[in-house]
Amino acid sequence: MRIPRPRSLMGQMLLAVAAALLLVQGLGAILIYRAQRESYDIGMLNAAAFRLVSETRGPGWVAGRLRRQNVPFSGPPPRGFNLEYSTDLPFSAHESRDERAERKMERILSEQDFPDSEIAIVHRSVGEDPVARLGATLRARRLHMSRHESADVMSNHLLVVAVRPRQQDNWLIARVRTPRAMNILLKPLILQTLFIYVVLVGAVALILRRITRPLAALTNRVERFATTQDIAGQMEPSGPGDMRRLIAAHNAMEARIAAMLDEKDVMLGAIGHDLKTPLAALRVRIESVQDESERARMAATIEDIVRTLDDILSLARVGRPSDPCERTELSALVAAVVEEYEDMGDPVELGESERIALELRPTWMRRALRNLIDNALRYGKRARVSLRREGNRAVVRIDDDGPGIPEGEIDAMMHPFSRGDPSRNSATGGTGLGLALARAIADQHGGALNLANRLSENGAVEGLSARLEIPVSL
Repeated sequence: MRIPRPRSLMGQMLLAVAAALLLVQGLGAILIYRAQRESYDIGMLNAAAFRLVSETRGPGWVAGRLRRQNVPFSGPPPRGFNLEYSTDLPFSAHESRDERAERKMERILSEQDFPDSEIAIVHRSVGEDPVARLGATLRARRLHMSRHESADVMSNHLLVVAVRPRQQDNWLIARVRTPRAMNILLKPLILQTLFIYVVLVGAVALILRRITRPLAALTNRVERFATTQDIAGQMEPSGPGDMRRLIAAHNAMEARIAAMLDEKDVMLGAIGHDLKTPLAALRVRIESVQDESERARMAATIEDIVRTLDDILSLARVGRPSDPCERTELSALVAAVVEEYEDMGDPVELGESERIALELRPTWMRRALRNLIDNALRYGKRARVSLRREGNRAVVRIDDDGPGIPEGEIDAMMHPFSRGDPSRNSATGGTGLGLALARAIADQHGGALNLANRLSENGAVEGLSARLEIPVSL
């Protein structure tokens, strides 16, 4: 199962800090644990060695007594369960000996001039050792311990050390009881780690919050400006100094972009007025031409110029629409556009259509549909229009029966003034702005325009399919 990663900057930074802290704290905890465990082990071994050395260094009259008893040590007999003599090693077959501790004990005893001996060490709990268990039981009764307290004593860690000099049969056994080192060290390490996490991650979260809050607001502002190109509602600089400079620079950039767009609109309005006025005068003057065919050609030329000028002005203004979005029944709009062509006798058919209502700009959407249908009629001789909902998108599809577009040129055909094969377009006409304008209108509504060749069963191109997709959630 793949663990999802946070997508926000704050989430990723906190995750990175937490992971780095976990790694560093984990390594530190391991080193501390090993150092303290080493100190703990040495302490227990030294305690056991002290008892062994003390036991074997008693008064001289005791040594003779022990020799007569064939005991290879001097000193008084052990008392209690701490020390005992045994001819057999009191370890079971399934217990594993601690060889590392045995080597340490050997070094400790050699430094105390202890006779060269065989050493065996095992780890048990008090409850697993019969001598220690008996002593703990008697002590619990004497001190009137509760069952819970007695169980805690029985779970304590017990180090059992057995020593036998070379060429001897008797073992001297020492027992050292203490709580487990893991139980002693684990809780402080956990508390230390939690404290560091709370302090460090909390401080990083506060710093990141000061950065990410204005950054998120700036992101929303950029997205809104990309849609509306309106400088109203600019952000006030906030956050750290770097963020304040970024917001101030963005506000200045928005102001410059808005001023350039305003100048563009003024310039385009002037161009449109200055060009359409003489074209209207030419349209009037050609009425005096006697030759009807020549007059028709001149009128068609003027109409192409006017249409091209309208397309250029529309493409330039599509990024800053003046009309607001309206709740529109898209199926009714598509049917109305198709009906216009049917009234003119053009081969345009309305196929499957679903009722879909959404927010859009009807004037611009009507323009995009007309451009796509005109393109289908110009190159495919006929157009079939359908509307259906696919997920959260309304899809208007226009199919034709033309030659299609070479696969490598489909993207280029949606760029302004791209018309494919010039020899073909010399007969069909067109300015190469229809598809570019339709795609710009789709982008304006948060949608997309996709072109694809329709293929037959044998792989031959049967025509072109244009899909105009508009999000329904808008």
